[in-house]
Amino acid sequence: MENLLDAILNMFKSDEIRKVVISKPSAKSLEYKKISAEKKGTYYQIAKFTETQVFHENVGEGEVAERVYQLLASGFKQLNAWSDRFEHMILLSKKGQSTFKKKALKEQTPVSIDAKHNREKNYLIKEGKPVEPLVDMGVLTPDGRVVKAMYDKYKQINRFLEIIDDEVVAFQGKDIKIIDFGCGKSYLTFILYYYLTEIRKIPATIIGLDLKADVIEKCNAAARKYGYTGLRFEVGDISQFEASLPVDMVITLHACDTATDFALYNAIKWDWDAEMIFSVPCCQHELNKQIHTDNLSLFTRYGIIKERFSALATDAIRANLLEYAGYKTQLLEFVDFAHTPKNILIRAVKRKSTSDSVREKALQEVEDVMREFNFNPTLYSLVVGGETLKGLVDGNCCVRAPHEKD
Repeated sequence: MENLLDAILNMFKSDEIRKVVISKPSAKSLEYKKISAEKKGTYYQIAKFTETQVFHENVGEGEVAERVYQLLASGFKQLNAWSDRFEHMILLSKKGQSTFKKKALKEQTPVSIDAKHNREKNYLIKEGKPVEPLVDMGVLTPDGRVVKAMYDKYKQINRFLEIIDDEVVAFQGKDIKIIDFGCGKSYLTFILYYYLTEIRKIPATIIGLDLKADVIEKCNAAARKYGYTGLRFEVGDISQFEASLPVDMVITLHACDTATDFALYNAIKWDWDAEMIFSVPCCQHELNKQIHTDNLSLFTRYGIIKERFSALATDAIRANLLEYAGYKTQLLEFVDFAHTPKNILIRAVKRKSTSDSVREKALQEVEDVMREFNFNPTLYSLVVGGETLKGLVDGNCCVRAPHEKD
């Protein structure tokens, strides 16, 4: 493998590599199915993809070559890397022999640095066209240019749309019905409606729900101003809301603490059975107040570790309970951790069917963590201890609470 390491070191030394993709795992048992590394200024961000999650790490320019070598040698058969001028390829045989290829990319008309930067990003909301809600938010100027101080917000909005865009393709030409729980001032709700109806050309009905009557009044006024006839807002409590229409997608962005759990439960309970759920949790206090463990007290000894571990445990438990409820669930990085620690987005898409073994494993993992750390999460009580859910097992048999006898 020394020749392989030398080749990767030389590749990074001789060329300005901006992206790497490691693919074709040699065995199905490998934890990661694909790995990428992308240059972000003075460092590279590595993304490691499992079946349901993405894990990130940042590596300096001086260490990236060795880290890429370690990841490739961990059980993958192919590496592709790109600079502005060349594509590099490394193929590994079953016997460990390496094949190296390099080809020049087609020459392109020179462009300015700014134009090239924008082209590489390929944002879904393009700069240069004014979008009225974004202008009112101060993200865009009246002529459609991004306000420099709001560029991070512009990227965050586009990242949100990218995550949703992967799942709305099936609704092309069909109506899509969406509930936004805890919508607040509804910045992203307005942009989502614009994107679906104006760019994707998908007819959409969106209902935003919040407890603050004055906020709801302003949101409805804004929807009328923009001519968004399929977008309306109502005053209501997440835990008591009853939808008057079938629901395809549920969104809950920064609903505080257990409000997220009630939103998720409403999305999956039998009379809704939403196809898609997108949730960015916020203010996860519940488990932080409950956590206690004798065997793993290291996680509770230091305040900041206790807080962050409790928040991560909350999202992991929610993700597993959604798996138990018949969804394929991913935890994705919504925005860079440098901007906010509340950067995890839960994306859950309804499976056509889910085996008993998958559901049982997801639930067992949750209950093991609950026992170890003295957790009693709200979503567990709602899903497992609550009413029977519809369609969790092909619609033919029902789900029972654990330990319930036949």
